[in-house]
Amino acid sequence: MSTDTRSSPHVFDATEANFQSDVLDASFAQPILVDLWAEWCGPCKALGPILEKVVDSFNGAVRLAKVDVDKEQALAASFGVRSIPTVVLIREGQLVDAFTGALPESGVREFLQRHVQPAEVADEAAGAPANDETPEQAIARLQQEIAAAPDDGGLKLDLALAQMQAGNADAAEALLDALPANLEGDDRTRRLRGQLGFAHALEDAPPLAELRSRIERDPGDFAARDLLGVRLLLGGDVAAGLDQFLAILRADRDWNDGLARKRLIAAFDVLDDADLIGTYRRRMSSLLF
Repeated sequence: MSTDTRSSPHVFDATEANFQSDVLDASFAQPILVDLWAEWCGPCKALGPILEKVVDSFNGAVRLAKVDVDKEQALAASFGVRSIPTVVLIREGQLVDAFTGALPESGVREFLQRHVQPAEVADEAAGAPANDETPEQAIARLQQEIAAAPDDGGLKLDLALAQMQAGNADAAEALLDALPANLEGDDRTRRLRGQLGFAHALEDAPPLAELRSRIERDPGDFAARDLLGVRLLLGGDVAAGLDQFLAILRADRDWNDGLARKRLIAAFDVLDDADLIGTYRRRMSSLLF
């Protein structure tokens, strides 16, 4: 449990006691920005309010964990901190980016936007098409809007999503690969890449019955179990698909460069069922940590 008493729901104090649960495990659900600071550090005091302001403006898309390096020396040592402030971004249990020293608000915002977009922006953009609009109608509308604003990366991401909904995976992927770097961390980009990854996995894959038969003959046929999981997932039997990935992870977490873990994380990005995602995140974490 977090020990913070801060008023912002997006900022909390991290300690050695809660770091595993509130930072590492929690980073599978949302990125965690970690601020390593100290009371005596002037630049830390200047940067702290800026970090909190920027994180609050992301409306829950990212949280800020404050680590007092004097009180949490073991944590500071685990990051190899040599100067403060040091700020690191953790996603899916891994350090993905960092900076040292006090940045201005614009610099902090730019740093975060390389990896994540504010929840409010993502929600508005995701809801842009009309409720009754078909994917084909959305494609036509977005192509016209892009012609009028060719540098608008957000419109191109909307078009990639519409192409995927229309079943045009190759067109969606081409648009995705051409997006500006600042949209790579957008939740919709991650979701679409997950969908494309699953679609590519099934290229030339055996039918469902053959995959089941292979696993009956050899429960350790992880290649068949992996493809069965993808087929079940995309076919709507989501829990059964996720169970296949967990079975691989349980037997050999490092199989095929940790593919089962990658499949689960990609599935969490694609799915909309928060309760199901929470259940399977916990099951995955119990096998990894």
